Formats: sequence, C-alpha cells, structure tokens
Amino acid sequence: MIKNQMYSSRRLFRAIAISTFMLWLYTAASAQETARFPIRGFHLDLRIQVMKMPALKAFALRLSKNGINTLIMEWEATYPYQLHPLIANRFAYTREEIKSFTAYCSSIGLDVIPLQQSFGHVEYILRNYRYAELREDQKDYSQVNPLKVEETKKLFTELYKDLISTHSSPYIHVGGDETYLLGHSEESKKKVEQVGKGRLYGDYLKMLCDIVISLGKRPVVWADIALKYPEALPILPKETIFVDWNYGWDLNRFGDHEKLTEQGFEIWGAPAIRSSPDNYYLTDWKKHFNNIRDFIPSAAKIGYKGMVMTSWSTSGIYSPVFESASEITQLYPVRHVYPITGFNILIDAYFAALKSSVPLEINTFIKTYGREKYGLSTEQSKAFLHAITSTAYDINQGKISPTGISISEVVDSAEFVAETLHRLKPARNKQEFDHYVLMADIRLRYLRYKKLEMQVNSKNFTEAEIPLVLPQLRSLRKSGLGKQFIRLNKKTFYKQELQEESELMNAGIDNLYSRLARKRK
Repeated sequence: MIKNQMYSSRRLFRAIAISTFMLWLYTAASAQETARFPIRGFHLDLRIQVMKMPALKAFALRLSKNGINTLIMEWEATYPYQLHPLIANRFAYTREEIKSFTAYCSSIGLDVIPLQQSFGHVEYILRNYRYAELREDQKDYSQVNPLKVEETKKLFTELYKDLISTHSSPYIHVGGDETYLLGHSEESKKKVEQVGKGRLYGDYLKMLCDIVISLGKRPVVWADIALKYPEALPILPKETIFVDWNYGWDLNRFGDHEKLTEQGFEIWGAPAIRSSPDNYYLTDWKKHFNNIRDFIPSAAKIGYKGMVMTSWSTSGIYSPVFESASEITQLYPVRHVYPITGFNILIDAYFAALKSSVPLEINTFIKTYGREKYGLSTEQSKAFLHAITSTAYDINQGKISPTGISISEVVDSAEFVAETLHRLKPARNKQEFDHYVLMADIRLRYLRYKKLEMQVNSKNFTEAEIPLVLPQLRSLRKSGLGKQFIRLNKKTFYKQELQEESELMNAGIDNLYSRLARKRK
C-alpha cells in the first residue's frame, strides 16, 4: 500500500516536473519568438466603422493580453483637432475620450501611435475650401501639393502638436502611401522635369519627417512610394521608420526592399486581415491566412524590427458628388468591408504566428480553432475549414475572375458554404460564429443579385422578361439580413453607422428593382 502510494507520488511528481518543463520551454520559445519583433503591433482603421469607446478599450485589452505592445490608430476624421475643427466628422471622439483611451492603453502596456495622413489620402481635410490652396488637383482632393511647403508645414505642425498633446508615443505615423498624383499640378510637373518624381516625393517627405523629429518624435512612413523611388532615401533622416506593407505578393512588388536596409533604416512589416479584393460580398480568407503564414517568417528572416497587422475598413479611395463643375458636396468611401467583429479568427491567427518559430499551419489552426473556440466536433471543424477557405471568386462588370467559371457555379459554391455554416451548431461563442454565417448569407444574396443583373444585361433580354425578374429582386430585398447585421454589431458600432452600412449593402438590388419596376409613387 505504502509502496503504491510512493510510486503514485513519484509519478505525480514526474508529471508535474514534465509539465513545468514543457511550460518553461513554451514560455521561453514564445519569448524568443516575440523578441524577434520588438514592435508587435496592430493597425486600426477608423475612416469608416467608428467603434464605440467601450468596444475600443475592450479591443485594446485583447491585444495587450495576446502580446501586442503597439497600436497604430488611424483616427482620420474621428479626431477632434482644436485648431482645425472642420476636419472632424459626426462620429468624432471628444478630447477627453482620446486622452482616456491612450492613458488606458499605457496602463496595459500598449503604445498608441497616432497615424496622420500628411501627403495622400487627405480628402477628409482638403474637401473643405479652407484648405483649397493645398490641393494638388482641384477636382481630386486626395493629395496635397508637395510644393506648398510653408502652408503644409504650418498645417501638419499644428496637427502633430495636437496629437502629441493626447498621445505619449515616441512615434508619429505620417502616412505617405499611394501618392498617385505625384507630378500632377503644373508646379509639380516643372519640378519633376528638373529633378524627377523621386526627389519631388523625397523633399516633401523629408519636410514632414523633420517636423516630427523637431517635436521629439520618430517619424513612421508607409514604404511603398519610397521603394518605388529609392533615390529619395538618401535625403531622408535616419530616424525614419518604414513600414513595408505586403498583403500576399512578392517582397519586391513596390521595389527592392534591400534598398531600405542598405540605407540603414529601421523597417517594420505589415500584413493584412482586411484588404483588396475584400468587400461586403467577398472575404478572401485563404489569401489572408496565407499572408500571415508566409510574410511574418520572411520579415523575421530579413531582420524587420516590427510587425503591424493592418485592418482596412475601406480602400481610402473616395467617390465625389459634384454640386457643380468645381464644387464637391460629398465624398463616399469606395469599398466597404465587413466590420472587424467578423475577423477574430484572423486576429488570433496573427497572435499565434507571432509566437511561433515556424510558419502557421493553416488547416491545423482552423480546425483546432473550430473545436476550441466554438466547441465544434472534429468532423464539424473540417466542414468549417472547408467552408471558410473555399475559393472566393470576384465579379467585375459581369466578368468572373478567374475566367472559365459560370455565375451559376459561383452561386452554387456560395450556397454550399452558406448551407454548411448554417448546419454547424457551435456549443460556445455562438454570437461570434453568427458573423461567419451572416457574411456567407450576404455573399450569397449578392451573387444571386449579380446573376439577375447579368441576365438583364444580356443582349437577348427583353421587356417581356421583366415580370419574371422583379419577384426575385423583391425576395432579395426582404431577406432580413440588414436587421441581423445591426443586431450582431450594435455593441461595437453606432446605430446610424450600421443603418447606413446596411443600406449600402442593399443599394445595388434596390437600384435595379426601381429601374425595372418603374413605379413613380
């Protein structure tokens, strides 16, 4: 009896010792892997889909608990600038809310870096005629004129100082990506003829970086244009940090990334959980999983010092509504993406990839996630994997990419995905799982609409066939998905936002129905 007890005790001690050792190994491995990226970040885009402050704080806490130490906030028009009140939109936070949020983040070990676009993607500033003289183009408000040096220096110095008053981060992100209007104005054309686009870009970017450094901060810049024009690099201050955003393409898509390291710049990498071609009707889950699996280890091997997951709610391109030939009254964001509430699995995959010494094994991760997060059985987890990694076919102007696939086949595939997700019954976190179901339903409704749209665009379509199409459009309009969308997202976003987003999801169907029904009342 005593011998058995001693034997059992030894076995228990050995089991505890092994468990302790394995825990130590895991902790040590995690620490070693996260150490390869001193900056472990997340980028939150609030250009649309503005989060309520309690939801924003809850999201920040989740990041902190999972080893993230940096949050890049693209406040855009949700930030309440004191000297420039026209910049803020209807959903702007108060200064007290901003200060409370950044203080809270500091208390949980999260550095909040403000991102202030200062070159391109500034429609929300230049739309106001107070800033009209800064526009590179009077009909495309997306970019400032880089030769308006004194005026832009004054503006962005004031904006940066305001951000510093509410943020304690040692960094300011000045944007600088996708400056498609370089050399567009007459003044810019003349400089390009003299010194080239690279120098035009570099001189202006240097001015922005110098402002940031003069304020005691380090400038952070998106790397795409600097990679395209490496001749700009030697004139930029060495304190500049470049963020190499890569959403699943060759490392040198924008230019030779080694040009950055050769010049001695610190570099952070940036994959994405929401990016093109994603929209409300298409989420390319496989693309984003592959991006996490491939880019993070590659960036670590190259020696990047940081990793920042981006999450784009829109493309940053706007469609203007003109009141007259020269007066824009409204700017509508082009491309809306399902809210961040539906992407927890990709966010958790990012956390896991940061802690792993090997590339993420996607299929294993998704099946394990299905079992542990949602309580699915092994077979159900396989079905979940199949559903969310099914090929996402894009449709543009009635053409399907890749070619050779019919619209009926695409609809059939979407029906299979939706039916699969509806059939699965999660034992845990059901409301979170409902986002997958809703996203699949939204896509299926959209594809059924596109099938009808392609039918009425056929050369053989006649007025006599309209009565056959209208009932199908009416059925799609009354699907009830808008109410489900609002229900699932109301704790995170404002009601008015959700109503507007819901209407946009239905806009194509409503427009086609109205055109064909021709009801004047």
